[in-house]
Amino acid sequence: MIEDLFALEKHAYLESPVHRLDARVKIIAVLAVVIGIVAVPYTTGVYTAALLLSLFFVILWGLSRIPAIVFAKRLAIIVPVWGTIILVQVFLKNPYYSVFHPVFALPLGIFVYRESVEFAMILGVKFLVSVSYIILLSSTTTLQDLLKGASRLGLPAEFALTLGMMVRYLYVFGYMYRKVVEALHTRCFDPMDTSLPYVYRLRQLGYTVGSLFVRSYEQGERVYTSMCCRGYGRHSHLFVESRSFARRDWAFLSVSLTLVAAAVFLGIPGS
Repeated sequence: MIEDLFALEKHAYLESPVHRLDARVKIIAVLAVVIGIVAVPYTTGVYTAALLLSLFFVILWGLSRIPAIVFAKRLAIIVPVWGTIILVQVFLKNPYYSVFHPVFALPLGIFVYRESVEFAMILGVKFLVSVSYIILLSSTTTLQDLLKGASRLGLPAEFALTLGMMVRYLYVFGYMYRKVVEALHTRCFDPMDTSLPYVYRLRQLGYTVGSLFVRSYEQGERVYTSMCCRGYGRHSHLFVESRSFARRDWAFLSVSLTLVAAAVFLGIPGS
């Protein structure tokens, strides 16, 4: 699993028309999609808006030249979270409907309502569209470019610096974890080995986790001391050079915002 951390940005360094877009443009477009699909009322009109936005996503993903399996894997990681939320909705009476018709009954007096199933499907479509565009953004933009783009859009300098340090230290933590795991393997320790006593395995894992956190704390102290020696202080900020949009950035921003506005309009009942 830790190796997946080091390969997290592998596809963000590819060359494609989507990768070459300014990070600010992609951030604005993704925010517009998320806000737009959420703003569509909870009616069946969401399907029309979602279809239009999904077609646009498929085109962008195809232009990014990233394998579809990458999208499937990243989407599958999020499914247990939002899938559980959507599944619970079929048993609840939400405020968007006034009349509920039971489809079938479960033990303990639990009912599945037709309107709740419809609401769960609409909510699932909104989740799917929003998450898909977020995956597209993270898969075609490096973390450093995201920070720079957010800074140019007005993200406070303190937040940008903190997030930048957190991202960099995340990989340091990953290297430490890998060294600890390699040390355990060198000593032929396998936490899943049932021939070893359960209490012994649990104790060794506790020592390992404690050692990992101690090493992380010590490394953090060394990094902070080094930063202070290089002039870091309360007024230090991440330097972000100014940059103007290219023609392709303006064109993509115009097309994406127009498409989002059209999707929202089509999703409103009676429009």
